[in-house]
Amino acid sequence: MPNVIGIRFKSCGKIYNFEANGLEVTKGDRVIVESEFGLSIGQVITGPVSLDMPERDLKKVLRVATEEDLKQKQDNEKFERDARSFCLERIMARGLPMKLVCSEVTLDRKRIVFYFTADGRIDFRELVKDLAAKFKTRIEMRQIGVRDKAKMVGGLGLCGKELCCKLFLTSFEPISIKMAKQQELVLNTGKLSGICGRLMCCLGYEYNEGGIDNTARTDEKTIPPKEEEVASDSAAEKWTSPEVPCCADLQPSGVTPARTDKQDEKKKPEGFRKHKRRKRYRKKAQKNE
Repeated sequence: MPNVIGIRFKSCGKIYNFEANGLEVTKGDRVIVESEFGLSIGQVITGPVSLDMPERDLKKVLRVATEEDLKQKQDNEKFERDARSFCLERIMARGLPMKLVCSEVTLDRKRIVFYFTADGRIDFRELVKDLAAKFKTRIEMRQIGVRDKAKMVGGLGLCGKELCCKLFLTSFEPISIKMAKQQELVLNTGKLSGICGRLMCCLGYEYNEGGIDNTARTDEKTIPPKEEEVASDSAAEKWTSPEVPCCADLQPSGVTPARTDKQDEKKKPEGFRKHKRRKRYRKKAQKNE
């Protein structure tokens, strides 16, 4: 069973698995590995873990980094700045519509990688020839997106703090305006966009894919009554008003209440009411004449 360790090459980059190759390493140690770019220095993030069947063949750790390796890395940082300055000069000289972000050099300086952003495809074959003639090594040009550029360069967000992608985000998740609608935020792209020009990654922190209504959906019949409602019901049962007797009960015995004319009319036959209406109509006709 191989011992697998997690190694990170950048301060907030992805973690890659490598085989420890029998070396005793702990979390925080710096090691030398053969990555896809070439010979590189990485930092151990996760300790050795035994795996029965790894998903794929893992590359092995070459050795633990020494003081010479760390010194070589510092020298490479100065070499990266010089390479970036020369590349910017050649880009301006050839008038290429591209923006150079940064450059990266392997530990043995056998490869230089230049990261840039552009709106479309760029024909940089002549630029690569100029760089290869200058540095006498392998040149690689990589086009990245604006979010990756913000992760490499860094900066301050609208909240006043350092960008999340520079601090702790190891990968970018898709962000949509639906996340802002669910949180009832102002749908203003100027306030919802970061310095990269895309929607801010923090919109996804409090987003629920199922929706707010779905998470709080319950059956009304199963909801118990509130304490206040229970208290009010019990109070109503205790303090019931006494029955008020009707007016007929208040009359003295032997005396019947007086009847009104309307009550008498209701009890009269229907023919009498019709006769009375005809009499009124006759009176009105006589007045009109």
